[in-house]
Amino acid sequence: MTCQGILARVFVGLCVALTAAPESHSQDAFETFKQLNGSTKMPKLKAFSAPGAEALAAANPSRSVKLEAKLTAKGDAMQHGLSWRVFSPIPGADGKLPLLASAEGGSAAFQLAPGDYFVNVSFGRAGATKKLNVPAEGEVDEQVMVLDAGGLTLNAISGTDSHIPDKQLSFDIYSSEVREDGERGLVVADVKPNTIVRLNAGTYHVVSEYGAVNAVVRADIAVEAGELTEATIQHRASQIGFKLVSEPGGEAIADTAWSILTSGGDIVAESVSAFPVMVLSEGQYTVVARNKDKIYQKDFEVAAGSNMDVELALTP
Repeated sequence: MTCQGILARVFVGLCVALTAAPESHSQDAFETFKQLNGSTKMPKLKAFSAPGAEALAAANPSRSVKLEAKLTAKGDAMQHGLSWRVFSPIPGADGKLPLLASAEGGSAAFQLAPGDYFVNVSFGRAGATKKLNVPAEGEVDEQVMVLDAGGLTLNAISGTDSHIPDKQLSFDIYSSEVREDGERGLVVADVKPNTIVRLNAGTYHVVSEYGAVNAVVRADIAVEAGELTEATIQHRASQIGFKLVSEPGGEAIADTAWSILTSGGDIVAESVSAFPVMVLSEGQYTVVARNKDKIYQKDFEVAAGSNMDVELALTP
């Protein structure tokens, strides 16, 4: 692995190229890319009193509490994309902490009655929570919460540099830790290319799917606090079309059933179509076509980044 400045290219398995942008640029980038925001929309309330506090309101007037959040401890206060939620520390009848108020945007200010609260700030899938005590007297310090978060955008190529249409790509992001049941925790599913996912800093397990058959690549990718990481995953696969013809170069014959088998004889895909198109991982395959009780088959090889058509003829 080589690093030069803020540009790093890392080869993991079948190749993942990473580019990290510093915090000063990443906050700008968060505003220009398509964004995947996992925050729950909450009612926008500007002031509230804790449950049962009405009787104490006269003796304990509400205090102004200002809150701001940063991507890193040394970063600037964030101006956009935040969701603030304030909870009572006393569970409700359902066992959950009651939501008392919320706000969205950048820094927030609430009028809070003296007492204890839990404050949560989220930035997409990244978040932080702290306990807050509002004193009845004295100064109320401005609350600064550090998200320790960054952003991740994903894309993929086929072979060396072949473009993959966005509609044929999807990404799932999992936690890096494997649970006792052998599975990883799903962080976010079906992420589209060039979409920013806001995440807490750490390493994540990314699964990229090209097409719907067997072109799957996995990679562990690190997200740095205050940085936007752009990862390009390399698929070793190609798009293959199949047709049964009466003569070489002829029209595809309708009502044909297709089966695609690996070199070991396992079926990886089936279709009933005149001209099915599938994305297959590189390797050796056999295609079997069935039409009017007759069977035709042919061996073929898939090379990464080399789309092609495979023809089967009714007569040799």
